[in-house]
Amino acid sequence: MALATQPSTILLQNPFISSKPELSTAAIPLPPRRRSLCAQCSVAVAPSAAVRASKEYKVKSVKARQIIDSRGNPTVEVDLVTDDLYRSAVPSGASTGIYEALELRDGDKAVYGGKGVLNAVRNINDILGPKLIGIDVRNQNAVDAVMLEIDGTPNKSKLGANAILGVSLSVCRAGAGAKGIPLYKHIQEVSGTKELVMPVPAFNVINGGSHAGNNLAMQEFMILPVGASSFAEALRMGSEVYHILKGIIKKKYGQDACNVGDEGGFAPNVQDNREGLVLLIDAIEKAGYTGKIKIGMDVAASEFLTKDGNYDLNFKKQPNDGAHVRSPQSLGDLYKEFIRDFPIVSIEDPFDQDDWSSWSSLQSSVDIQIVGDDLLVTNPKKISEAIGKKACNALLLKVNQIGTITESIQAALDSKAAGWGVMVSHRSGETENNFIADLSVGLASGQIKTGAPCRSERLAKYNQLLRIEEELGNVRYAGEAFRAP
Repeated sequence: MALATQPSTILLQNPFISSKPELSTAAIPLPPRRRSLCAQCSVAVAPSAAVRASKEYKVKSVKARQIIDSRGNPTVEVDLVTDDLYRSAVPSGASTGIYEALELRDGDKAVYGGKGVLNAVRNINDILGPKLIGIDVRNQNAVDAVMLEIDGTPNKSKLGANAILGVSLSVCRAGAGAKGIPLYKHIQEVSGTKELVMPVPAFNVINGGSHAGNNLAMQEFMILPVGASSFAEALRMGSEVYHILKGIIKKKYGQDACNVGDEGGFAPNVQDNREGLVLLIDAIEKAGYTGKIKIGMDVAASEFLTKDGNYDLNFKKQPNDGAHVRSPQSLGDLYKEFIRDFPIVSIEDPFDQDDWSSWSSLQSSVDIQIVGDDLLVTNPKKISEAIGKKACNALLLKVNQIGTITESIQAALDSKAAGWGVMVSHRSGETENNFIADLSVGLASGQIKTGAPCRSERLAKYNQLLRIEEELGNVRYAGEAFRAP
């Protein structure tokens, strides 16, 4: 299916986007005695709402650089300066949908295996940065619209979604700083969200698919502590189950099976997807949380679609005898068996991104959450199509799939308006940037997945949520209502 071809400036028609701003390309003079800049980045605690609002809201400079993400690959980092420095870094996925906005890579195989992002960096420093000098960071929608107009392509292929998103993330941080409010509060105001809600974490504790070297076809096996009374308790429950699971895996599969994958989950040499679910049940029961912790799965079925439209659950072994190849209907029946036998509340990407009829069939026959990731790629046009076809009932929100904060917020609002759930998500290639923690609270998404309670680039998000919950005090935890908080 072709990428959406609507003009990038279509965002200006959306009701929560203001008109195009006046741009000044003249440099704004600095005060005679400039104070030292403090980077407002992912490691900063959520600022108090009582912080004095900054008088400066215009962009003075934008500087991008190439850094390294959690998988050892290059990514884009952006420093945006008003009267403070606001820093953001862009995530990157391993299992990607074919309709995602373009992640611009250099392609020189002799340098970082072709994965360098210096062209994206150059596009920020030479094109976007100069055009944004003097623009008001408090108006996220207008800034994003300007960048989309400069790019002028339907999938951000001219400048790169990773270039545009890096700036968009920093603009959002700077907007909060200019208003003297926490980032999650700024996102709440931009999106028009009525009530802030702490999300249920979906911890990816067993890895398969493209994220692991075992035989598991399905990519993620997650635990959701819906029975917790707060986010802090949910994090504790998830961590306890994670460590108990480690002990179970070590005893059954050996020490090597306790090595962790890209997202912090274990990758034991499990031969069957049902076996992975049994491991989760055993760990949950041993931790004493039966009934309080539910199970979620990310199948990432596009990864094992065959040329004839079937699904090979033994796709990692090639060639194979075809004994594990299932038709779409047979795969749907397998999911129904899992739902019957295990406390599964959410399944993501159960079929290929173009297998619309199978999505609709499963959605109409089960009452759990069916999440669209590769199917939707956080794109409002794809979401509209899925709503019409009744293909799923939840959005996986990944900011780098679409490339701007404005479009990400619009995707969430469209999904909520249709009665869907919204799960804010990380990518397998992450940094210490914790933006999505604030995003999940500011949008009241009710759910977030950002890996296991392991690896600092994952815990950066979970720890930020702890800080936010502490600062807000009497704030509701989504819990059992995570699909409609």
